[in-house]
Amino acid sequence: MLGPPADVIAIRKEIDAFFKTTADDGNKIGSHKWGIYAFFDYDGEPIYVGQTYEGLGSRIGRHLNNQRTDAVAMNVLDPFEVAEIRVWPLDVSAIPKEQRRNYLDRAEFTVFQKVIAESKLGAILNEKPPRPSQVIELPKSYARRIIPADIFPHRKHPDIRIARRAATIASLARRISERSVKRGLRTTLLTQAKRLEGLAEARLNDFPEGAEDEDQEQD
Repeated sequence: MLGPPADVIAIRKEIDAFFKTTADDGNKIGSHKWGIYAFFDYDGEPIYVGQTYEGLGSRIGRHLNNQRTDAVAMNVLDPFEVAEIRVWPLDVSAIPKEQRRNYLDRAEFTVFQKVIAESKLGAILNEKPPRPSQVIELPKSYARRIIPADIFPHRKHPDIRIARRAATIASLARRISERSVKRGLRTTLLTQAKRLEGLAEARLNDFPEGAEDEDQEQD
């Protein structure tokens, strides 16, 4: 039986290697049940933030291996666009059980505010932003680029990303047109459109005015 493409296998190996990396507390990063994660694209732009109390490794794996998380299924997040993962493992052992979910929410809100400040657009793709709460002092984060060096230039190529992003927008817009949705999903659509516009504009600047289009037919 034919397996996944070689680039997919290589990326999965990078993700697996990241999860097996030992954190400062002596535990593997992916084994932490509680934590916050953020995804970044090929330009270092933050695109998505999430939380988990079921395991960083399993939760992120579901996102990136197309195992039908809501964000992927709704065309909010295209796993192809994720070039880097950053995680904040949380130690909740000293926190009373009834307060742990609140602590997790506060940590997510803190990370959300952090990456929004880092974003050139001042926006990311989350359909439902975290509930506003008091920020906390975040624990140490761990990050890794999950795209191998030999694959990165091809995947970062703007023409490929423009096509992918346009297809994602079309799919998301179709879903919106077929059902009653809340404002959050329409905000995500707008953010995706702005991301596409920025990428398309940067690509256009690669072709100065007056320069001949390589694809122009010759008389």
